[in-house]
Amino acid sequence: MKNLIKVERARHNMTQAELAEKVKVARQTIIAIEGGKFVPSTVLAFKIAKVLNCTMDLLFELEAKDWE
Repeated sequence: MKNLIKVERARHNMTQAELAEKVKVARQTIIAIEGGKFVPSTVLAFKIAKVLNCTMDLLFELEAKDWE
């Protein structure tokens, strides 16, 4: 799954640590999500989208390999 969290975070001048604190996860979780190593739960994805003031479908996009 591809995501644009890093881009949206930069648009809001927000660090990984600040985003992590706002959605109540460890900074390492944000690093893993941004790096594509961890797929967040639906609840966490909604929280991230709300904090970044955008929709989940703007933040996350399925790739061809996700359908396999």
